[in-house]
Amino acid sequence: MFPRMASRSGSMLCPHCGKLIGRDEQHCPFCGAWNPALYGAAPVLQRFFGRQLHVVPFIIGLCVALYLVSLALEPQAIFAGGGGIFNLLSPGTRALYQLGMTNGPMLQSGWWWTLLTAIYLHGGVLHILFNMMWVRNLGPAVDETWGPARAFVIFTVSGAVGFLVSDLFTGTPTIGASGSIFGLLAALIVFGRRHGHVQMTGQLWQWAIVMFVLAFFMSSVNNWAHAGGFLGGWLTASFMRSTAERREGLGIQAFALLLLLATLAGFVLSFMRVPA
Repeated sequence: MFPRMASRSGSMLCPHCGKLIGRDEQHCPFCGAWNPALYGAAPVLQRFFGRQLHVVPFIIGLCVALYLVSLALEPQAIFAGGGGIFNLLSPGTRALYQLGMTNGPMLQSGWWWTLLTAIYLHGGVLHILFNMMWVRNLGPAVDETWGPARAFVIFTVSGAVGFLVSDLFTGTPTIGASGSIFGLLAALIVFGRRHGHVQMTGQLWQWAIVMFVLAFFMSSVNNWAHAGGFLGGWLTASFMRSTAERREGLGIQAFALLLLLATLAGFVLSFMRVPA
């Protein structure tokens, strides 16, 4: 999945100005950026986020894969949640904890990684279906307007902030990508406001408000995570530049890769610490 480190010979695009430069340049001759090759790591990061990490398919694929794993880990629980439509094909509680479900006591015990892992877990077939539909609808627009690394950072930070708010104010077990989805909505609203897309911004506000209000009529929906995710997406996007303003730099690409590695490591840590 991860490409090997590139050599320091040859050429590359400066991550700051986008001009073609030598990989051994100490400073970019066009914009003056120091060490643009980042000791050979810059071409790797550019290739990974430009060609290999397709954010939306990756998110959807990981969510679906983990949903199937959660069903396989505790198959006897699939039909034990009652006959309600929202409990259709629900994973067991133990399986979800094994994969990284979050709650207040776990966060207080130092299981910080569950703020990341819980984003990719879902509690039933309708839960994952609706969430992936929204990821598929909003994700490409965020990828295009902010760039793949920034889009992944927005998605991850929004979900983590949503779960942090939920864990602090309710403490109840929670999972799902809906907090991240509200963060994607917020990021598109920030972009629309910044670039004067009034009609698009108004439509996005309508979606966010309708989704938030409807959630009050569903007992199993965590609006604390939604509100926190929206706040996380808004703040994250507000502190970043869009692709129309600046190319993705090495810093944001490295941060996105760090979040990805931390999330993958979190699944391993949860699985090792929760008894089978």
